[in-house]
Amino acid sequence: MKNIAVIGAGTMGNGIAHTFAQFGYKVQLIDVSKENLQRGMDTIAKNLDRMVAKEKISEAQKEETLSNITQQIDIPSGVKNVDLVVEAATENQDLKLKIFKQLDGNCSKDTILASNTSSISITHIASVVSNPERVIGMHFMNPVPVMKLVEIIRGYNTSDKVTKSVMELSEKLNKVPVEVNDYPGFVANRILMPMINEAIETLYNGVAGVYEIDTVMKLGMAHPMGPLQLADFIGLDVCLSILEVMHDGFKNPKYAPCPLLVNMVRAGKFGVKSGEGFYNYSENKKAEKVSPQFSS
Repeated sequence: MKNIAVIGAGTMGNGIAHTFAQFGYKVQLIDVSKENLQRGMDTIAKNLDRMVAKEKISEAQKEETLSNITQQIDIPSGVKNVDLVVEAATENQDLKLKIFKQLDGNCSKDTILASNTSSISITHIASVVSNPERVIGMHFMNPVPVMKLVEIIRGYNTSDKVTKSVMELSEKLNKVPVEVNDYPGFVANRILMPMINEAIETLYNGVAGVYEIDTVMKLGMAHPMGPLQLADFIGLDVCLSILEVMHDGFKNPKYAPCPLLVNMVRAGKFGVKSGEGFYNYSENKKAEKVSPQFSS
């Protein structure tokens, strides 16, 4: 595989495009918004600048990486003659189904179709494609250029050949692919999201404050960041969406989102990207100040 299309220029999409381009693949970065594309490319350039400053890559490698990425504003133009498509659009089931219907009509029948979904069923996504054996999940972790794991999700009909190809491709990106089966939340979020939700419940019930909960998990459990800080980093809206998928898929009350999480999302408090969540990010993107709502 040499030619890759990435759909979505947001946090995950630009990170995936960056990673493929850095390893010499030709990437079509697709987004319906020219502004999103420009922001995505700006982010890639800034991240590459950091790598140059840390002497992880040379200035020439940075320029080569950027030259490997072509911007596209529509799917039909962007997916011509590609070997793999990685969909990294918003975590919305209806949107993903719409995109995969378009891919089915515009891609070669040999093109592998992957989704970076963090919770939505690969089998369901594949149901709108004429040959579902080529549909697979490639769940990269954020930040993509740094994190080693790629969760490889086999749908009910995903072929052994496609799975093998995607596993080998992930290794060529210097990632560690882990194959899992297609159930709500897969492995990463099935374990992570209930922990985050329980941390929010602990705050909601007044057991301890934001800083205290995160400190216990960092110092007592050796987590690099606390669950509330991590929720802010992921996006509280994304956490809520994943919990809702698992709650709907398993019909188990243990996956029911905490009312505090629901209210914060309704109020537009999404975490880092909105400037406030459990912490206040008005001055910088570090979790240094607890949000006023929780600091009294």
